[in-house]
Amino acid sequence: MPIDIREIKKSQPAKPGSKGIALIAGAIILLIVALNSFTIVPAGHTGVVLTMGEVSKTSYDAGFHLKIPFVQKVETMSNKIQVYETPASAVSKDLQTVSSNIAVNYRLIAADSASMYEDVGTDYKTVLIAPVVQECMKSATAKYTAEELITERQAVGDEVKAALDLKLNDYGIYIEKFNIVNFDFSDEFNNAIEAKQVAEQNLLKTETEQKQVRIIAQTDADKKVIAAEADAKAILTQAQAQADANKLLNDSLTDKVIAYEEIQKWNGIMPKVVGSDGGFLINIPVDDSTATTQASSGNQ
Repeated sequence: MPIDIREIKKSQPAKPGSKGIALIAGAIILLIVALNSFTIVPAGHTGVVLTMGEVSKTSYDAGFHLKIPFVQKVETMSNKIQVYETPASAVSKDLQTVSSNIAVNYRLIAADSASMYEDVGTDYKTVLIAPVVQECMKSATAKYTAEELITERQAVGDEVKAALDLKLNDYGIYIEKFNIVNFDFSDEFNNAIEAKQVAEQNLLKTETEQKQVRIIAQTDADKKVIAAEADAKAILTQAQAQADANKLLNDSLTDKVIAYEEIQKWNGIMPKVVGSDGGFLINIPVDDSTATTQASSGNQ
C-alpha cells in the first residue's frame, strides 16, 4: 500500500515557533511601512516631494507630513542664510592685478526650492553661485582703478551685490549681504601707495604749519591794531576832556573878567529911576564924568 506524504504532513503537529516568527516578520514589515509613511521637515527647510522620482508641484513646509510609503520621497532644501567665502582675482581699470577675499550671505527662497531641485539640484552653490560671484567681481573691479578700489570699497561691494541679485534672483537665490573682506595688490603698487600717502601727509603738515603761522601773524597784527585803536581812542578821549576843561575854564574866567571890569568902572553911586512926563528915565551912572554931567543937567 503506497504511503501518502500529504497525509503524513497533515498528521504531524506544527512547530510551536512558526507562528511567532510570522508575527514578528509581519510586525517588522508594518513598522517599515509606518516609518515610510511620514516625514519631518526641519525648521528653516522646505521638503521637496518626489513621486516615483518626479518632482511634485506641492512642497512641504517645516513640520510633520504624511507620504505614500516606497512611492514618495522627500528631499529637504535649506532656506536658512548661508555663507559662501572664496578668493577672487581680477584686474583693475589701470591694469593692476587685484586679489581679494569675498564673502556672500545668501539664502534659497522657499517657494523656488522645488524648481531649484529639479533644474540644478542640491549643489547649487557650486553650480550657480561660485561662477556668478567670480564673474560679477571681475566685471565690477574693471570699472575702478586700484586706488579707487581702496577708497570706494563700499561702492564696489554694492555694485557686485546688485549684479549678483540680477543674475541669481531668477533662480530663487536671494543675496542678503556681500562683503569684500580685503584687497591685496602687488608689492610695487603697495610701495607706490605708501609713498604717495607719505607725500600727502608731509604736504598736509606743511600747509597746516603755514596756516598756523599765518593765523599767529594775523592774530599779532589784530592785537596791534586793537592796541593802536585803544591808544588813539584814549588820546582822543583825553584831548576831548582837556578841551572841555579848557572851555569851562575860559567861560569861567570870561565871566569873572567882565564882572571885575564892571566893578572897576562903578563909581559907588547906586542907580536911580526918575519918572518924567508919565514915563520912566533910568539913569545908571558909569563913571564920575557921566555922573557930573547928569547932575548938572538936572540942576538946570
